[in-house]
Amino acid sequence: MGTTQNHSDPIQLEALAQVRDLLDEAGAAGEPEPAAMTLATADAAGRISARIVLLKAVDERGFVFYTNYESAKAEQLAAHPQAALCFLWKSLRHVVQVRVEGAVAKAGAGEADAYFATRPRESRIGAWASKQSQTLPDRAELDARIAEVEARYANVEVPRPPFWGGYRLVPDMIELWFGQRARLHDRVRYERGADGWRKSLLYP
Repeated sequence: MGTTQNHSDPIQLEALAQVRDLLDEAGAAGEPEPAAMTLATADAAGRISARIVLLKAVDERGFVFYTNYESAKAEQLAAHPQAALCFLWKSLRHVVQVRVEGAVAKAGAGEADAYFATRPRESRIGAWASKQSQTLPDRAELDARIAEVEARYANVEVPRPPFWGGYRLVPDMIELWFGQRARLHDRVRYERGADGWRKSLLYP
């Protein structure tokens, strides 16, 4: 998972370091998909949707995930560019959650190109073939679209579709939630204010 070093608030750096350490710890503890996270978005009317996506990078600039820019989530992010993330690692300690909230913007094209090139060929073909979130009459149509893309890019590299790329959630809140007995959980909140980041404890 990618990282870069930028000058940031030391409390923000502490929060991000904690998240990265927990991601590594969750993987070592046997979580099947430690990078899996719930992404919650809202449309212009305020209706909220949530789904599981995979975190692909985290650094001082934020949390990055990739999707089709014509998908339902992309339409919602265009209308309401704020989102929330939630990680849940059941095999880590006594259960650990990480909650993140903030503004969302598209990641750069070069960044998306570099990540897309690392995906398996079948996944790159699928990105071209899938009209994500649109109605599919039957599976045969999808299979036909896959076959067409495979023929189009036979024996050549599959480029990134112009309608596919990344988003970066820039956090203004990160909460670490550590399960404890009797539901007396430990909650540590990092939050950005007008004067910078601050750290506080919350009641369970």
